Amino acid sequence: MEPLKIKKLRENAKIPVRATPGSAGMDLCACIDSPLTLGGGEKALIPTGIAIALPSPELGAFVFARSGLAIKHGIGLLNGVGVIDSDYRGEVCVGVINQLSEPYTIEPGERIAQLVIMPVSLIPPVEAIELDETERGAGGFGSTGKS
Repeated sequence: MEPLKIKKLRENAKIPVRATPGSAGMDLCACIDSPLTLGGGEKALIPTGIAIALPSPELGAFVFARSGLAIKHGIGLLNGVGVIDSDYRGEVCVGVINQLSEPYTIEPGERIAQLVIMPVSLIPPVEAIELDETERGAGGFGSTGKS
């Protein structure tokens, strides 16, 4: 398996690491010069100071919230999950939002999100006149029952 190449774009950037050998995600850290306080409902785009090069177009890098930060302090991602394409070479930034009413201060170097590398399917799209029928059909949004 080829490694994930990571380039520091700023001197104070931290290379992402896994907290434990079994961690799926690598921690992304805030590469900011001073603390940043987010009031309730406020959002910010936090730089990480790194760029990455995925070794294959069949891989994607996905930015997920850190569960502890979200549960304890209400800090989540603006777009749910960030997607980094295999051909992107710019700085990895994390859009965050304070979902609670209490202010929260992000400190320089703080772990703010996690980066997970996963395979992606490059199936080409094709327009179809008809789709095959299934038992479920077009039923969605609770159509399979409550539990």
